[in-house]
Amino acid sequence: MKRIQDKIRKKLKRKFSIRKRIIGSASRPRMSVFRSNRYTYIQVIDDDKGHTLVAVSNKEKELTAVKNNMTEIAKLGEVAAARLKEKNIDVIVFDRNGNKYHGVIKTIADAVRKGGIQF
Repeated sequence: MKRIQDKIRKKLKRKFSIRKRIIGSASRPRMSVFRSNRYTYIQVIDDDKGHTLVAVSNKEKELTAVKNNMTEIAKLGEVAAARLKEKNIDVIVFDRNGNKYHGVIKTIADAVRKGGIQF
C-alpha cells in the first residue's frame, strides 16, 4: 500500500512542478494528456479564458478501436494534430500531466509533431 502512495505522491509532485512553468494562452495553448489504464484523453486548453479548444479521446465513437498501447495511440495524436490545424493552431505547449516522457506519452507527442504542430 505504501508503494502505491509513493507512486501517486511522486506523480503529483512532477505534475505540480510542471504546471508552475507551463501556461497556455490564446496564441500558444496548452496540450494536456491524461492517461488511464484503459483510455487516453487529449485536451488543448486556453488557460487565459479557461476554455477547451480541442478534445480527443479513444472513447469517441470513431476512435474506440484505438487501444491504449504505443503502436495504436499514435492515431490519437494524428487526429489531435488535424483538429488543431482546422482551428489554425500551429504552436502549442505540451503538458504531460505528471507522466514520465516515454512510451504512450512520447508516442502521442511525436505523432502531433509529425502532424505539423510545433512545441
